[in-house]
Amino acid sequence: MEARDVKTIDDAKAIINDRGLTHVKVGLFDNDGVMRGKYMSKSKFFSSLEHGFAFCDVVLGWDVKDQLYDNAQYTGWHTGYPDAPVRIIADSCRDILDEDGMLLFIAEFSGKAESICPRATLRKMIEKADEMGFDALAALEYEFFLFNETPHSAREKGFRNLETVTPDWFGYSMIRNSTYSDLYKSILAMAETMDFPIEGIHSETGPGVIEAAIAVDHAEAAGDKAALFKTYMKVLAQKQNLLATFMAKWSNDYPGQSGHIHLSLMNKDGSSAFYDSNQPYAMSQIQRHFLAGQQRLMPELLCMIAPSVNSYSRMIPGFWAPTDATWGIENRTTALRVISGSAKSQRIEYRIGAADANPYLALAAALGSGLYGIARGWAPYEAVTGNAYEQPHPSDLELPRTLWDATQRFKASQAARELFGDAFVEHFSASREWEDREFRKHVTDWELNRYFEII
Repeated sequence: MEARDVKTIDDAKAIINDRGLTHVKVGLFDNDGVMRGKYMSKSKFFSSLEHGFAFCDVVLGWDVKDQLYDNAQYTGWHTGYPDAPVRIIADSCRDILDEDGMLLFIAEFSGKAESICPRATLRKMIEKADEMGFDALAALEYEFFLFNETPHSAREKGFRNLETVTPDWFGYSMIRNSTYSDLYKSILAMAETMDFPIEGIHSETGPGVIEAAIAVDHAEAAGDKAALFKTYMKVLAQKQNLLATFMAKWSNDYPGQSGHIHLSLMNKDGSSAFYDSNQPYAMSQIQRHFLAGQQRLMPELLCMIAPSVNSYSRMIPGFWAPTDATWGIENRTTALRVISGSAKSQRIEYRIGAADANPYLALAAALGSGLYGIARGWAPYEAVTGNAYEQPHPSDLELPRTLWDATQRFKASQAARELFGDAFVEHFSASREWEDREFRKHVTDWELNRYFEII
């Protein structure tokens, strides 16, 4: 049996017995999309498959640097950081890069913690789509920079003067992907081994930057594949004495890094819910309503898609990251790009997405907002033609400019509470407010350079 043939608890037990494994790996994803996990003994794992297991809920109560939130209600010093119940997803079984038959299983929080669990939040949107008669298909694509650095050397340099794998601006370069063919082939092989196959990969514009587009799948599987790709791309890089970053923008000298989301809806009979050959650009009414929901709610849900202080450094005019919730037909200057084609290819690209987002939450926001628009029969604003950066747009389409402002919009959003629940909105808002406050404790290089002598 192959790892991806595992569908049931019995299958999971069988493949572990067949491989003679004494331990397997189990991991889950925190608020920021960081994978947390451990090796688990065979006997403990078999019991957990049937009954679940307990995992300290601190992973839902700390940030990317393991610093504890002081403003969350779900967990904290006031609760004593108890264990929370976790379920193992048997059919998530995967082989692991370079680990000689070792298996990886994804888990997710259950019980009370399910209301704030990122993977469960996406599943809630998928279930909503199902109730409305749709299957959601998605694909995510990521830009990331690679450096000739290690975690140690980057810190020793203070994250300055880092050496990129390749120099200069050279997008879609056959020279680069041929010179570094071993690297590219190792990425492609990992993606096949771990079942997040890559549809296309190429050098992007900027030194050491690569873009990888993960193949389309049902939305839940697409979320898993994106989250695993981000995790194990970093692992692969470090195994090769390289360092990968998915920061939204690591340098003022180069464009930011995107995490675009491609979405479409299918009817239960397998036909496209987005395609209508009798309408302009083959856009069905369902697609127009879906687009309108994404457009109208983008300013309110932005902190799910742009979740870090750094995310907002990317959203500046002229650098391929929109600043308003605009849409257009095949227009890469807008936040939402309608891709008009056949019944198979008709879709929407959610271009505001950044590489630093939690894939489950970004996908939940993109899907949930669209479904909200369908349920209310909303119509989108007029499509933008030409350069969206140079045109005025309605004020209600303006996106928040900082994480704090985005979080306040999110907290006040009735739509967010209807879609994701009060518990999720309160907890995620607290985590983003914490993130912003942590940033404000620090003096930046820009401030020193600007004010130190002169002010």
